[in-house]
Amino acid sequence: MPRFDAAGLLTAVAIDVNSGRLLMLAHMNREAVDKTVETGFAHFFSRSRGRLWMKGESSGHVLKVREIRVDCDQDAVELRVEPAGPACHTLATSCFYRKLGADGRLERIED
Repeated sequence: MPRFDAAGLLTAVAIDVNSGRLLMLAHMNREAVDKTVETGFAHFFSRSRGRLWMKGESSGHVLKVREIRVDCDQDAVELRVEPAGPACHTLATSCFYRKLGADGRLERIED
């Protein structure tokens, strides 16, 4: 089992299993990991809402988990997923749809 921090969380990144693209970063507690393993769909812990949630529970843009990888320090996981639609709540393919420009401003990256 991965090592959870003092708050009972670990960092999780979701990677598109087909393209290799980084889709999103979130946090998981033990319940989220267990639910993900049990159902095959990505579950996370929302720090702002203080509750477990399944990605796509309202939008239908679920993440089907094909593999869970644990990093060398056992404090982060990589979810290899098949996305059913955009990963970001803004409807961008990835939550990482902006880059920091030379002038310090955020610039949108085209998918």
